Amino acid sequence: MDARDPLDAIDRRLILATQDGLPLARDPWAVVGEQVGIGADEVRARLQAMLERGVVRRIGAVPNHYALGVVANGMSVWDVADAVIDAAGERIGALPFVTHCYRRPRALPDWPYNLFAMVHGRTRDEVLAHVGKIRALLDAEHPGALAASDVLFSSAILKKTGLRLRN
Repeated sequence: MDARDPLDAIDRRLILATQDGLPLARDPWAVVGEQVGIGADEVRARLQAMLERGVVRRIGAVPNHYALGVVANGMSVWDVADAVIDAAGERIGALPFVTHCYRRPRALPDWPYNLFAMVHGRTRDEVLAHVGKIRALLDAEHPGALAASDVLFSSAILKKTGLRLRN
């Protein structure tokens, strides 16, 4: 079975039971298994199989930053020389205050930025301090490679969901 194959009834019930998150319980797999009608070991095995087939890309925590008090979210955008963008992106993406970092094509002349790094903080000043650390890193490790940058602050959470199936 590959990612294009239809889900069987149990896999479908398993996705429906977990699409809003795992229960906060000592053994969430057992709770989900009880909802679906299978054992905890089968829950883990089926989820692992769906990961391996590519039906599910990952299983992980999706925190609500706002609920945690992290209310300043800034997408830092950078115009980095193409010759160093891969190395710069890997280095920036590994920083503890960067949640995701990726390369995108420029849309000249209006949008010169080709490297994006999401930074979270409790205040805008904290985010800007982190962005300053990224700038210092780029200047130190790739002198002359940075042409421009900006920070776009979030005003709302637009999406915090994963796979969704209808009943």
